Amino acid sequence: MAEEMIRLQNLKKYYGKTRGIENVSLTINKGEIYGFIGPNGAGKSTTIRTIMGLISKTGGKVYIKGKEADPNDPELKRIIGYLPGELNLYGEMTVKQLFCYHQSFYEKDFGERLLYLTEALKIDESKKIEDLSLGNLKKVGIVLALMHEPEILILDEPTSGLDPIMQNTFHDILLKEKERGVTILYSSHILSEVSNLCERIGFIKDGTIINEDYIEKIKKENYSYLKIVSNDIKRIKNGLGLKVYKEDQNGIVFINDLEPNSLVQKLAEYDIKQLFIEEIPLEDLFLNYYK
Repeated sequence: MAEEMIRLQNLKKYYGKTRGIENVSLTINKGEIYGFIGPNGAGKSTTIRTIMGLISKTGGKVYIKGKEADPNDPELKRIIGYLPGELNLYGEMTVKQLFCYHQSFYEKDFGERLLYLTEALKIDESKKIEDLSLGNLKKVGIVLALMHEPEILILDEPTSGLDPIMQNTFHDILLKEKERGVTILYSSHILSEVSNLCERIGFIKDGTIINEDYIEKIKKENYSYLKIVSNDIKRIKNGLGLKVYKEDQNGIVFINDLEPNSLVQKLAEYDIKQLFIEEIPLEDLFLNYYK
């Protein structure tokens, strides 16, 4: 049986009468990378800040490793690594001074771990925090979240500001963390990276999770694009009975939910010049959820 690491139960946050999140419930198991997806303002950061105890919840419960979370519990600081969407660090410190300061919170020496992360992310420790670019500041935040070898990582838009090469390096680091059993809540609006990293995703809209499932299942259940170029388009539309995604002078694209054998049998009745079948990208599924 999977070990539960994070569980949210009917989590609510209101700012006066203004809704932040409404009845957010989810469970994340040990060693899982869970993608938390939604556009700006959907409630991703509010959910994360509530989990971390940075803002007080209006209702519901947060459980960490089966125990109701207490924001004042120092154990949570030890087992959780957190990367906020916006970093506010001590600008006058150098990167090295900040890392040493962070290290001082823990009894264990994380020197080797720190060396591994700074080399992998190509961080110049001599620079002052206030002189860092957005991307370099984000890399420092990643190190601060990971250096104490947490059991749980909570990452809010972690790759914003990183160049593509550094994004790939960061993803490799996360996959190694997963191998050692780290549980990761990965909040993002970049669908391609979530699709590559995460097993499950939860879609949040207007403060409420509107769908949650395994990525592979979502892809399979949402069918494929079927593009046809033919002089017999009108008959094909009537005969197939599929939903039209788009149509122009270059052909017609259907959203196909037919089994392959059935589709081939039906298409054999028509004069077709070109035929293309492709998986619906996660980005398009995402847009469909938010219409």
